[in-house]
Amino acid sequence: MLTRPEIEARERRELAPYAMRSADSKGRRHDEPPPALRTAYQRDRDRVIHSTAFRRLEYKTQVFVNHEGDHYRTRLTHTMEVAQLARTIARALNVNEDLVEAIALAHDVGHTPFGHSGEEALRELMKDHGGFEHNLHGLRVVELLERQYPAFHGLNLTYEVREAIAKHSTVHDCPQVREFDPTLPPVLEAQIVEAADSIAYDSHDIDDGLASGILNEQELLRLRLTAEAHELAEREFHAAGRGEAGTPALRARQRRRQLVRHLINLIVTDLINATDARLKELNPQSPDDVRATPDRIVTFSRELDERKRELEQFLIENFYQHYRVQRMMQKAKRFTREIFAAYVNDLKQLPPEYQKRAERDDLYRTICDYIAGMTDRYAQAEYLRLFAPFEKV
Repeated sequence: MLTRPEIEARERRELAPYAMRSADSKGRRHDEPPPALRTAYQRDRDRVIHSTAFRRLEYKTQVFVNHEGDHYRTRLTHTMEVAQLARTIARALNVNEDLVEAIALAHDVGHTPFGHSGEEALRELMKDHGGFEHNLHGLRVVELLERQYPAFHGLNLTYEVREAIAKHSTVHDCPQVREFDPTLPPVLEAQIVEAADSIAYDSHDIDDGLASGILNEQELLRLRLTAEAHELAEREFHAAGRGEAGTPALRARQRRRQLVRHLINLIVTDLINATDARLKELNPQSPDDVRATPDRIVTFSRELDERKRELEQFLIENFYQHYRVQRMMQKAKRFTREIFAAYVNDLKQLPPEYQKRAERDDLYRTICDYIAGMTDRYAQAEYLRLFAPFEKV
C-alpha cells in the first residue's frame, strides 16, 4: 500500500526536475489536514469531480445545444477528452499527471449554458457591472460558489490549480487576476492542459462537423494537416481489409473516426517532440525556472503550428460561422439576455436564496452567477417558465 508520503517520495525521485511536485505546492487558502492516502493534487481532482459545477457540464453546450443530438460533444465529454490527452502528454514529458488531471477537469467549470454564445451575452450584460469572463467565473465557482464544506466556501483547491484556471488562455480568453502574476506563465502542467484543450477542440469539432453534415469532407481534405491524417487513415483502413466491409453509413463513420484518430496522433506527437526539444534547449531545473521563461515552453513545431492555424481558420469560416451554428448562437444569446432582464426587472422571480444574496450583495453579479450556473436544458425550461403562454408551461 502506498501512503501519501510514499507517493510524494516517488514523485520526488522519479519526476523530471521541472515537474511540479505535490509536496511543493503553495498550498490552500484554508489549512486542512493532509489526506493519508492522496496527494494534494489527487484531492483537488476528486473535489472537482464531486462538485455540482462539474456535473452540470454534462448538459452544457460545446458547439451543438444539448437537444440537437445525443452523440455530439458536450462540455463534459470535451473536458474528459482534454484530461485524457493531457495525461498522455504529461506522462511522455514525465511531469505530474495528477496535477494535469485536476487542472483539466476544472478548466471549464466556469462555462455558461450555450457555450461561448452564453458567455458573450453575459459579457455584454455585465460590461458596466464588473464584466464576465468564464475563466474568472471558474475561479469564482471553485473559491466561492460551490458550498460543499462547512468550514469554508468553495472547494479550497491548491494554488497551482487555481492559477491554471486563471491563466488558461485560448482565442476566447484573456484573464487578468492580481493574485496570479499575469506576466509569468503557469507551471508546465497547466501549459500542457492549454495545448490539450486546443487539440481536443480542433479534433472533436471536425468529428461533430462532419457528422452533422455542416463540414464538407472534400474541402476539409484539401488542408495539409487533414490530408496527411486522411492518407494515414486510409492506408490503415485498407490494410485491415475494411475497404468494402459493412454498410456505406458504417464505412463513413469508421473512416471519420480514423481520420480524427490519426489527426490527434499527428498533433500530439508533434507537441511532445517539439516541447521535449525546447526543454532540452532551455534545461529548466525547477518549476520556478519554467515560470521564469517568458514564453510558453509547451509548443508545437513551427510547421505543424502553421498547418494547425490553417485548419482552425477553416473551422471558423466553414463551421462556427455556418448558418445552422449561427442560428443556434443567436437564439442562445436572446434566451440569455431576456432571462437576465426578467430577473433585473423583478427580483422576486429568482429563487429565495438568490433573492437574499441580491439584497445583501450585488444584484447584477448574483443574477450573473445564477444564469452562468444553468445547464442548457435548465435555461431553456426557465425561458418557457418566464415567457411561454400558460398552456405551454
